[in-house]
Amino acid sequence: MPSVVVVGGGLAGLSAAAALGEAGFDVDLYEARGFLGGRATSFPVSPADEASEVIDNCQHVLLRCCVNLLDFYRRLGVADLVRFSSDFHFIEPGGHVSILKRGSLPAPLHFAGSFLQLGFLSLGDKFAIARGLLAIRSERSSRKDLDRISMLDWLREKHQTQRAIERFWRQVLVSAINEELDRMAAAHGFQVFWQGFLARADSYEMGVPAVPLGELYGADAWRRLSRVQIHLRCPVEKIETSGSVTLAGGAAPNADFVIVCLPPDRLVSIAPDLGINTSWVEYSPITGIHLWFDRPITDLPHATLLDRTMQWMFNKSEGRYVQLVVSASRSLTNMPKADVIALALRELQEFFPAVRQAKLERSHVIKEMRATFSARPGAEELRPGPVTRAGNIFLAGDWTRSGWPATMEGAVRSGYIAAEAVSKAAGRQAKFLIHDLS
Repeated sequence: MPSVVVVGGGLAGLSAAAALGEAGFDVDLYEARGFLGGRATSFPVSPADEASEVIDNCQHVLLRCCVNLLDFYRRLGVADLVRFSSDFHFIEPGGHVSILKRGSLPAPLHFAGSFLQLGFLSLGDKFAIARGLLAIRSERSSRKDLDRISMLDWLREKHQTQRAIERFWRQVLVSAINEELDRMAAAHGFQVFWQGFLARADSYEMGVPAVPLGELYGADAWRRLSRVQIHLRCPVEKIETSGSVTLAGGAAPNADFVIVCLPPDRLVSIAPDLGINTSWVEYSPITGIHLWFDRPITDLPHATLLDRTMQWMFNKSEGRYVQLVVSASRSLTNMPKADVIALALRELQEFFPAVRQAKLERSHVIKEMRATFSARPGAEELRPGPVTRAGNIFLAGDWTRSGWPATMEGAVRSGYIAAEAVSKAAGRQAKFLIHDLS
């Protein structure tokens, strides 16, 4: 059977390994760290304490339109560990809650009833948003400049109100793409709203793993794929264009093909001869704030928080442990962690009054400085595809040309695309990538 070395144990590498292993290839995956998942992973708060609570690096969610990510979970036998919700809770400072959910009408009218009842938008805001959504539907295939203009430029062109931009478009898109509207290519904004909100009535439903992220890729999952061998704490030091892979402890066994699934900076340092241009890559940060209280502060499973720095709240354990997420969090990158926690508490009590009486027992702040590449206008054409100048070495990663921005779905798509390229090169052409909903 053809053999493959996969370098990197993030979602791109894991999905490529799972697809090829299931298709009959012999796969060895090398990961430098002692755990899998890359940025979509979990770890103990206190590594030295065997009883330490395990937390996610940052809350990662998916929508039902993430068809390749769901397929990857199916391959690992963990799809049933994702819990889906059909209600989106929007909370204003002061605590007023509005709920967006589908009704009985078919897509794209399925939100009509709940959308008209959203209390945080005026009637004028809603008319503007409706016009914008109709424009997305009509322009998504006809306009040729969406990769070159920002989403903010497009929203202003469509005469969106400032409140609609801040409370609706920005609230959804910054969290989905991890970039500000003025730095985000309009094509990505179109994709989120078309795939997630307009294409199908249930495509917006949000899935949250019911277990720590790291458990989704644990040893039990890989026993289903006996042809895939996982090697942890095995950093790769060099990849030659011949396909030879040098590990920290010596050379890896020769393989017919190599798939490199590394961040841009790491790729350049260990495989410079591949000549992959990464100079265009800029990064956007994400900050996750974990807060443990002595009592429940909310019974909502999750909510998007309007008009403040904190953007999302996820209820991790009976309202006593919550995680807050700030995407494109440049304003927090140089802020001391104690100040981040103080800001989070001040804002959180505006949405959940119970915070005022609750005692904060402990907290943890995670700043992922290079969480995703910046999906800015003009970047799409610079993203490399899976084929490199070396005929037996292929490329994957959420920053490569996957057809999606840097999301978990984008990472899995890139892994499947690279796996298809390997199978074609091996003369065993197989199809792994699932097409978008529309």
